[in-house]
Amino acid sequence: MAPDRQPSQRSEVLQGTLEMLTLKLLTAEAMHGWGLSLKLRQISHDVFDVNQGSLYPALQRMLRRGWIRAEWRASDNNRRARYYAITREGRRQLEAEIEDWERSSGAVNRVLRYAFQGG
Repeated sequence: MAPDRQPSQRSEVLQGTLEMLTLKLLTAEAMHGWGLSLKLRQISHDVFDVNQGSLYPALQRMLRRGWIRAEWRASDNNRRARYYAITREGRRQLEAEIEDWERSSGAVNRVLRYAFQGG
């Protein structure tokens, strides 16, 4: 079970990763913005907290770039909501971003291990 974190213990998504994480969530299913925010918080075990002021501009950028598409539908509570789905171009972008992330995080880990070994 995920730990309950106080709002002050939550972090903004790391700079440059919001689009990658959003695209990844959309590979599972189309979601509206609020649903994306909740799912990211849930899957990160309450560590990441995406504010709406960051999420919606990111969604607009991804729409303009053709990485996602949007359509209006009724939500689970029968309210009108804009649902976002990943496109083929978005899947290609996601693969490229995951490769970049793995290369960068691997480099950081190598530096940290070096530092802990007394380098």
